[in-house]
Amino acid sequence: MRVALDKLKWRASRYESGHPRRKDEPLADRADLKIDRKARLQIPRQKLPKQDPKVRIHNWHEAYLPIDLETAKTEALRCIQCPAAPCTKACPVHNDIPGAFWKLEQGDAMGAAEVFYQTSNLPEMCGRLCPQERLCEGDCVVGKKALPVAIGRLEAFVADHYRRNGGYDVRCLPDATGRRAAVVGAGPAGLAVAEELAKKGHAVTVFDSWPEPGGVLLYGIPNFKMEKEILDEKIEYLRKLGIEFVCNTYVGKDVSIDQLFERGYHAVFLGHGASLGNRLEAPGSDLPGVMIATEFLVRGNLRPEQLPEPMRQPLEAGERVLVIGGGDTAMDCVRTAVRLGAKEVACCYRRTEAEQAGRVEERVHAREEGVRFEYLAAPLRFEAGEDGRIARVHFGRMELGEPDESGRRRPVPTGEEFAVEADTVVIAIGYKSDEELAEEGGVEHNRDLVVAQPPAFETSRAGVFAGGDCVNGADLVVTALADGRRAAEAMHTYLMEQVEVAA
Repeated sequence: MRVALDKLKWRASRYESGHPRRKDEPLADRADLKIDRKARLQIPRQKLPKQDPKVRIHNWHEAYLPIDLETAKTEALRCIQCPAAPCTKACPVHNDIPGAFWKLEQGDAMGAAEVFYQTSNLPEMCGRLCPQERLCEGDCVVGKKALPVAIGRLEAFVADHYRRNGGYDVRCLPDATGRRAAVVGAGPAGLAVAEELAKKGHAVTVFDSWPEPGGVLLYGIPNFKMEKEILDEKIEYLRKLGIEFVCNTYVGKDVSIDQLFERGYHAVFLGHGASLGNRLEAPGSDLPGVMIATEFLVRGNLRPEQLPEPMRQPLEAGERVLVIGGGDTAMDCVRTAVRLGAKEVACCYRRTEAEQAGRVEERVHAREEGVRFEYLAAPLRFEAGEDGRIARVHFGRMELGEPDESGRRRPVPTGEEFAVEADTVVIAIGYKSDEELAEEGGVEHNRDLVVAQPPAFETSRAGVFAGGDCVNGADLVVTALADGRRAAEAMHTYLMEQVEVAA
């Protein structure tokens, strides 16, 4: 393998590091790379170092440790530069992954990052947060014979290298077009719209109901999955682009869409996400000590001044924390509980792991950190202790029946019951959008979701666009990002063609 790797590195050095991939002559079609493919397939996946679980449960830093350039170059060499690039097609923003890795294998991390930034506003975040096993890595051709190329970790590596080496380039003329846009929601969709419109010379103001911008990236993603400084640097860059952030402002209550137009905004983008946690309709589910996932996560992960006033009191989770749910949010909650000092942390889910949504990696991390999983368990009722707080949850044992509308086998009660003791119970069974905001401003909606059709993401009201989770329901960061980028193009066209401003 060592000889094959040396030959590959020698061949790669024959090309200039900045050599672009021409669409009319894909790099993967060249004869010398066809010879390389067998050798590339012999390179094992590089070790991606992580904190020891016994160490990381005592801090809030990311589980993965940084990799060095040589490791990144070698892992990039595992990409066989296949002409069809199924990884690119599987990516919601269609990153040119082979093109980026061609630059990276030659040591040009800045050039590789620039390839990602051509199609993505948040590669430093998507590389950490995307479920790559279901997207790019899931379609990686190398993965059919071995472990797929570590696309996510390499994307994060080059984006980190880029921002640490002065890569963020502020080149725009704020308010150059005389058009103004209001963006509702400072999450992935809203930030993408704001950045793209600002780069085109429009004046952009982002409104958000939380005290600080970031949306789910700040108030939904724990530090151990993404260090907050990454988001902080992105927000600072956006401010330098001329984007204004107005926080603690709930559009639909503090200000209406009508009032935004009255204030002189020519277009509005609704990107308020889906941040309202679903509740359980079970006796006792409103007891003290029973919390919705969002409140538990923000109080456990953020400083008091970053939270609304009612959430600033210290979070005392106790020694026994029980999380109900099976997705990534549930994993965020159990891993947060471990770091808050809980001695017993359990996750109860009504199906089996085979049907469990979310990333396998997150469940692996949770198990490594001592979390216990209780499958085929559906909550029946919540019981208080002598102090009036939650003390235990009674569950019904389930078995799997026929598939339901989601395609997963439906949980069916067996009649057996059992109880789990708990000082705190966290409900993490999914999210919905804000129905009041969906109804605001005469915009067509379907229950809590705004109706907006791709590719333009126009709503029923002229000048109002929408995208991300408030249109699709709770989904991925990268799908919201993709919506935002497409909506920004449509908004730019609308602003330039449909809006007249004084010369």
